[in-house]
Amino acid sequence: MELEQAKKRAEELKPLLKYYTQKYFDDEQVVSDYEYDMLMKELKQIEKEYPELITSDSPTQKVGASIKKGFEKVTHEVPLQSLQDVFSFGEVEEFEEKMEKIAADNGKTIEYVVETKIDGLSSSIEYRNGKLYRGATRGDGLVGEDVTRNIETIKTIQKELTEPISITVRGEVFIGKTDFDKMNEERLMEEQEQFANARNAAAGSLRQLDSKITASRPLDIFVFNVQKCDDIDFKTHQESLLYLEKLGFHVNPVKILCKTRQEVRQAIEKIGQMRDQLDFGIDGAVVKVNDLELREKIGSTYKTPKWAVAYKYPPEKKETLLKDIVCQVGRTGAITPMAILEPVYVAGSKISKTTLHNEDYIKENDIRIGDRVIIQKAGDVIPEVVGVNLEKRDGTETVFEMPRICPVCGAEAVREEGEAVVRCIGIECPAKLYRSIIHFASKDAMNIDGLGESIILELIERGLISNIADIYKLTFDDVASLKKNGKKFAQNMMDAIEESKHRELYRLINSLGIRHVGVKLAKTLTKYYRTMEQFMNSSYEELRLIDDVGEITAQTIYEFFRQEQTLDLIAKLKEAGLNMEVEEDAVTDNRFEGKTFVLTGSLAHYSREQASEIIEKFGGKTSSSVSKKTNYVLAGEEAGSKLKKAQELGVTIISEEEFMQMTN
Repeated sequence: MELEQAKKRAEELKPLLKYYTQKYFDDEQVVSDYEYDMLMKELKQIEKEYPELITSDSPTQKVGASIKKGFEKVTHEVPLQSLQDVFSFGEVEEFEEKMEKIAADNGKTIEYVVETKIDGLSSSIEYRNGKLYRGATRGDGLVGEDVTRNIETIKTIQKELTEPISITVRGEVFIGKTDFDKMNEERLMEEQEQFANARNAAAGSLRQLDSKITASRPLDIFVFNVQKCDDIDFKTHQESLLYLEKLGFHVNPVKILCKTRQEVRQAIEKIGQMRDQLDFGIDGAVVKVNDLELREKIGSTYKTPKWAVAYKYPPEKKETLLKDIVCQVGRTGAITPMAILEPVYVAGSKISKTTLHNEDYIKENDIRIGDRVIIQKAGDVIPEVVGVNLEKRDGTETVFEMPRICPVCGAEAVREEGEAVVRCIGIECPAKLYRSIIHFASKDAMNIDGLGESIILELIERGLISNIADIYKLTFDDVASLKKNGKKFAQNMMDAIEESKHRELYRLINSLGIRHVGVKLAKTLTKYYRTMEQFMNSSYEELRLIDDVGEITAQTIYEFFRQEQTLDLIAKLKEAGLNMEVEEDAVTDNRFEGKTFVLTGSLAHYSREQASEIIEKFGGKTSSSVSKKTNYVLAGEEAGSKLKKAQELGVTIISEEEFMQMTN
């Protein structure tokens, strides 16, 4: 590669690797470990050939990433360096040759310790007189984050050592495979976003500002190095590990003493073969010089010790049979195709099913039921189908079609324009019940005080409610049974449920959870439709004539009210006595009719919500962005870009005092 070409490529790689590194340390992995390693290797090779291209801000010269806002900084007395990665046994032998030469020059016989490279977050833990004093993340290697309170929540962390010694150790915080799978299953049930991999989950958990969140996560730690201990002069690394075990530390269990190159290679191969059996993720094997005095003579660079390398295994892929594709309905109504697989172990986990994302993914990759598919779980990311072995197709495979009827409730399943997801639109779908009731009872909807998530879940589990309308069939005794001595709680709940029957029509419309219809649009709709019956009977063409109702929203509303489940629910709510119309005297002053306001900055006398309600009460509307159609920009303290844009467009800008005068 010529210099100019190398310079251009280095300039492409540096910002890309910086971005990937920061994302990684922000607990969001956007590329696989293997892809990242290959890009880093390419940059190192360029800088090796053209040293003049090395800059101080190059990713090859940095360790870790920036400190997270909210944590105190900790300066590491002994830097927490990273390791030099190698990807072949040839590179391992080059390392061994250098080490053996230095050992021979110093009259020593070389020994190595080969360990698993735990895939977690590296941390420093300091003890004073045998008691835990401080825990810190690696950070950039020189300065880390004080996470003492979070470290203390890890069950395998020693709060007090077996000897009253002052020592600083280095460990890797991680989440075991079994715990990780269980945690992701629970998040899937709750329709929370799943963690991409155990490493990011562990890092994100340790770096929580709220230690209660950390305590709720199944963190573990393996200690693998003595950073500082003035009281004991260790001769070898292995000796120090044995002492750490004696002190009560949870030490890396895989540590193999090797005296020859052949033994090192066998140890690396053995660890590679063990990956499936280990209940913790690894992203390589570390080869370290055992003699600590020799390490001092070998030395280190700014970023890495010269006496160790990390052998990185390639991404693991396995072939298996795709037995079937089934669809799961989430609590938002999203229908997700799932691959049912012949069980296979990949990167230490037994994989029997995995998401196929959506119908576009299946079509683009031509995935069929009965195919032999390739599964990848590089770096312990969530497994996915990455390919099909077309050579093994025999014509018996079946092309999959996404259902247009919900497999749970039988309601219509639709895919809106511009979206990849197919959704069930049945409002009484059992799969959506929990989320639907949470929304129905929420502050911006029916505002049923006391009907929170845990209460809703318990009501469902006890069989006391099976659809939204059942809220209004609850008895005092039903609610009182949820809590010990729950009579006062029950009375408050029954009062709140009764009060909700008299909410404004726009709240009821919003509570139905119609796609694309929120509070703001619900208020607009009640200006055109004064009763629920009028709204339900509206045509697509009528809806399209309303401001802020686009084609997709109009079609969604129209289809929603053509579902039997919707009509059934509305009838039940009407029977329960809920308000189904707008009070005719609700709007008495239309001074802002046809006027659009944009709010920006902090107001002294109103919240944004209160100011918006006043504007809407007088017939106006609010928008989130400034345009030529904006009539007024209400600017509070520290108004930002919206104020500037209003000035550029010549839009009328009013202060809070002027707004108060306009509204008496």
